[in-house]
Amino acid sequence: MAKNDSVSKVHLSSFDDLFQTDESREDLKRERLMEIPISQIREFPEHPYKVKDDESMVELVESIKIRGLIQPVLVRPLDDGTYEMVSGHRRKRAFELAGIEKIPARVKELTRDEAILSMVDSNLQRDEILPSEKAFAFKMRLEAMNRQAGRPKKENLTPVESNFEKQRTNEVLAEEVGESREQIRRYIRLTNLIPELLDLVDEKLIAMRPAVEISYFAPEAQKWLYDAIGAADATPSHAQTLRMRKYAEQGRLSEDMIVAIMDEEKPNQKEKSPFRDNRISNAIPKSIPKEKQCEYVLKAIDYYNRMLQKRREREAR
Repeated sequence: MAKNDSVSKVHLSSFDDLFQTDESREDLKRERLMEIPISQIREFPEHPYKVKDDESMVELVESIKIRGLIQPVLVRPLDDGTYEMVSGHRRKRAFELAGIEKIPARVKELTRDEAILSMVDSNLQRDEILPSEKAFAFKMRLEAMNRQAGRPKKENLTPVESNFEKQRTNEVLAEEVGESREQIRRYIRLTNLIPELLDLVDEKLIAMRPAVEISYFAPEAQKWLYDAIGAADATPSHAQTLRMRKYAEQGRLSEDMIVAIMDEEKPNQKEKSPFRDNRISNAIPKSIPKEKQCEYVLKAIDYYNRMLQKRREREAR
């Protein structure tokens, strides 16, 4: 926990309290640029951003090896002498993969809520951000803003606090991130999805509107739906999730009902390939209708077997 987060108790003034000037205290709150051992930097608890060892991470590692780190990470000091990552989780991981033990860092005294606001704001500037990342980022930021709204002005050091008297925090957040209040509400609803379904949203297999309806299901019903999606090899439409939610609110939603709804043919549903292995489906010309794909593959196998037979006959001569 950061120093600013600790609850004040009655105590004798320390030497520093007695002799530090207001200016020197402000200096401590300003950013300091340091090189910090990565082993001394802790992850921010429950930060919403996914750090993947993917192709872009490989590119970042190579860039750091060649050019170094252009933008230092942002950390806040903790009471035990270590630091907590605020912004720069991917850069820290890249340094670890590159085998570099120290990382350039901006060190700044921040409360937990100030750190949350800074972390969310810096990451929302990224070119690519997953729906799940936005969902938890918006939720964390709104909760931090709500906590700050209930504090005296002198304890609110972020720019948004001046708007709290005139606007609701969700209105302030909507203006700052360039989204409507309703869209922010939808994103935050996604935090109620089980991880398996949230992954499908990130993979763009489930759209936002049906995902929001599913977020109202109990976790057990969400698990039923996830299993039904796998069995049907299809995701639910918005209309289907609306029906499921209605049944759920009536206490009538069951696993069998979800399976039955998922088995319905949707008007815009693509006809399924008869083959589970995508390598087979992808090898078939697009001009071949789905209902004729099995016949096409059987003919191809028959042709291939006849070619092999002719080759064996030639080699036997």
